Amino acid sequence: MSLRLLYLIFLRLVGLVVLLGRSSASKNVELLVLRHEVAVLRRGNPKPRLDWADRAVFAALVRLLPKAQRLRRLVTPGTILRWHRRLVAAKWTYPHRVGRPPVDDAIARLIERMATENHSWGYKRIQGELLKLGHRVGASTIRRILKRAHIPPAPVRDTDTTWRQFLRTQASTMLACDFFHIDCALTLRRIYVFFVLEVGSRYVHILGTTANPDGEWTTQQIRNLVMDLGDRVDEFGFLIRDRAGQFSASFDAVLADVGIEAVRIPPRCPRANCYAERFVLTARTELTDRMLILGERHLRAVLAEYVWHYNGRRPHRARELRPPQPTHPVADLNSQRIRRQRLLGGMINEYERAA
Repeated sequence: MSLRLLYLIFLRLVGLVVLLGRSSASKNVELLVLRHEVAVLRRGNPKPRLDWADRAVFAALVRLLPKAQRLRRLVTPGTILRWHRRLVAAKWTYPHRVGRPPVDDAIARLIERMATENHSWGYKRIQGELLKLGHRVGASTIRRILKRAHIPPAPVRDTDTTWRQFLRTQASTMLACDFFHIDCALTLRRIYVFFVLEVGSRYVHILGTTANPDGEWTTQQIRNLVMDLGDRVDEFGFLIRDRAGQFSASFDAVLADVGIEAVRIPPRCPRANCYAERFVLTARTELTDRMLILGERHLRAVLAEYVWHYNGRRPHRARELRPPQPTHPVADLNSQRIRRQRLLGGMINEYERAA
């Protein structure tokens, strides 16, 4: 744009030099021809388009014309004043919007998320939930946002419960138990580990280790779990187990006394107890298949340290990469140094920001 302005100024200067050498009669004839051409152009294009360089040249030269000639030009003083007002308006851009302020995109996404995750929530219910979070949004605004996102109102959106929601709700009231065994390194003695998994949170309880898991021992371990749960035992309604002989009638009776029903899986169907089987695979992959267990005392110490990591620090994909009961400190973003903490001799590593 600046090069074009310089080019136009150069052309006008050259034209001025040429005009100085011409006679007055030829200049007057050229003026009459130019005026007639302008008149013809005005009939064909009443509003010619001028760019920034054209406006600058006209504004500089129009002041040199006589006053009587200024009113007959293509660019009048009123045109120059209008250009000036336009420049001022472009510089001082104060916000002078009328009506309601626009809703932030983050709040709009939150409204869509609430409507998607809660099919029975209407506009007022979402408005109240937003008010708890410190956002004051009108019900009509929520309606407009959901309509723009093609999300129907609550009576249409409130359909039957999906299988995913149903199974997830049922899992929060379920326990799963099973055994897995370890063969000692020197004596080749087989030790059994009895554990119970809270399906909803993936929290695991190692109830005990023994070389002879009979029915009496298993019953005592489940009795200890009921005592450890305390008031939380009312949160669970079912315990999934296999058909092993260790689970005697007294085992089911202890659970029935606290309102928990023992559910046996079908014969030869280990996938029916998939949550417990998945923990066995994780424990073997991350722990027992990577080290030698010397004895029962060594096994209990190793399991205690691993379960502390599993419940408090290890990310779980089923829980959106969160531990069942997080024990890690809140990350201090001001600290740039990352510290590694070694567990079980460095076989498992944990990372956190150094204080």
